Amino acid sequence: MKEFPHHYLAASRAGAEGDVTVTSPGLPDLTSDSPAEFGGSGVRWSPETLLCGAVADYFLLTFRAVARASKLPFAELTCDVTGRLDKVERTTSFTSFELRARLTVPAGTDEARAHSLLEKAERACLISRSLSGSVALVAEVVTLG
Repeated sequence: MKEFPHHYLAASRAGAEGDVTVTSPGLPDLTSDSPAEFGGSGVRWSPETLLCGAVADYFLLTFRAVARASKLPFAELTCDVTGRLDKVERTTSFTSFELRARLTVPAGTDEARAHSLLEKAERACLISRSLSGSVALVAEVVTLG
């Protein structure tokens, strides 16, 4: 791992109308638009869905590291994130994020330990820790076999 601080570069460009192109050196371009709730097409990633996607992605990557360090085998982890955007005192912001995680583990796995590691990953998730809205984890562990 590189020494801190780390720096990440992203840029965007667009005309007066239409899609926005989001770029980062060495990565494929991403096309976004306003969400349907704000008059966009609703068929592209929006900054709002990208934020929820970042929370889901980082939670999964964090759990993968926690599980590896704890020697917990697992078959699959899915994480659905619902971000709540609301107006509070005339300011629009994300007020909460609900993470619905479903972890599938091999037969014989200690489910209480698996739940504990999911909670540890949620507490350690860099992206959700960086947000001002509350974060709630709803976790389910499913045993194979």
